[in-house]
Amino acid sequence: MHLHILGICGTFMGSLALLARELGHKVTGSDQNVYPPMSTQLEEAGIELIQGYDPTQLEPIPDLVVIGNAMSRGNPCVEAVLNRGLRYCSGPQWLHDHLLADRWVLAVAGTHGKTTTASMLAWILEYAGMKPGYLIGGVPLNFERSARVGETDFFVIEADEYDTAFFDKRSKFVHYAPRTLVMNNLEFDHADIFDDLRAIERQFHHLVRIVPMDGQIISPKQNEALQRVLQHGCWSQQLQTGEIDEADAWIELINEDPQQFSLCLAAGERAVVNWSLSGAHNQINALHAALAARHVGVTLEASAEALSQFRSVKRRMELRAKINGVALYDDFAHHPTAIATTLEGLRRVEPNANIIAVIEPRSNTMKQGVFSGQLAESARAADQVFWYQPLEQGWSLDEAVGTASNQRVFSDYDSMIEEVVAASTSGTELVVMSNGGFGGIHERLIKALKEQS
Repeated sequence: MHLHILGICGTFMGSLALLARELGHKVTGSDQNVYPPMSTQLEEAGIELIQGYDPTQLEPIPDLVVIGNAMSRGNPCVEAVLNRGLRYCSGPQWLHDHLLADRWVLAVAGTHGKTTTASMLAWILEYAGMKPGYLIGGVPLNFERSARVGETDFFVIEADEYDTAFFDKRSKFVHYAPRTLVMNNLEFDHADIFDDLRAIERQFHHLVRIVPMDGQIISPKQNEALQRVLQHGCWSQQLQTGEIDEADAWIELINEDPQQFSLCLAAGERAVVNWSLSGAHNQINALHAALAARHVGVTLEASAEALSQFRSVKRRMELRAKINGVALYDDFAHHPTAIATTLEGLRRVEPNANIIAVIEPRSNTMKQGVFSGQLAESARAADQVFWYQPLEQGWSLDEAVGTASNQRVFSDYDSMIEEVVAASTSGTELVVMSNGGFGGIHERLIKALKEQS
């Protein structure tokens, strides 16, 4: 079958293309911006990429057009598909019908930590010899690609609540039919498609409704939004994480070391993890991944061994360079909670370091200014914060930051880079936070730091 994918360079659609190619289909695709690293993965897999949406790319007619959720009415290819009556479907629907329907799906949902937790879970199953398939919205450093079909019935997927397509406004994850479901957390996000938190909760309950009775749902007991979701009805087995003696499973630190901790079950089972990751949020991610793996037969001890060798994910506190004592990290933080937990986690590991955060509020929700009142506080764990505000943004970062003396706003890259480099002395932990390319700032900072030496 010849699949043509519209919007192929997004993390989900690109990964879907890799899976389709691995299954033996001919795959072509197009995007407005064909760029690495996804374009590199696709080209290496023998997938033809087309820049832009000229309808001539639909000749000869493909057997099926898979339409990404970034496509909307008015797009030349979308209009051509509809006018010509070509066969089409969404990416999540194709994935369910051609791959997931016959698999044991382990899905990871939530506002934060989906990519990291799904990567941990896939790695645990791999370490246990289970050779799972997976589709993850990032590149796990323990694997070479963002997706693969796998060799067994087990399939790990990052379960996104974003909408499916212009013709299917349900969340993507309702197509995945999970038997094991992790719901990491839930708070308001995606203001471009959801009116409020209750609207997102409704989609999460649609997901809960399709988990079978002998399936399992893993969630934190303290998250009020998820508790409301489950109170609407849950027909599956549940495991809830939280505080000791109040939940089915919890985390215990060992000697107050933020990088050594125990995974603990109320039933008495426990195992110790030693790793290099920072942040209490990642410890909870690890617990959720280990519990999900336990549902398919992996012991807690084996999960702890795997997690001790977990290498994280590209753009999740990824160390890009260390120059003259300055460590430069790339992080995908897209929400005030993500900014706060990442910086607080780093502060716990490096209590005396000079932590500098360079942040671009770039997500659709951030661009609308929905979280503007939370931004200054979200970065409180940093010693200095440099915010980037595009000139065309419709709200003021200066007003949001207010009188915070250690936080400054810039609207051009050159002056910001100059000031960041001047503030970066030996021993500095420099964290660049954005869910986009941020004007290539990572390489520009590396170049400037080298020139300073």
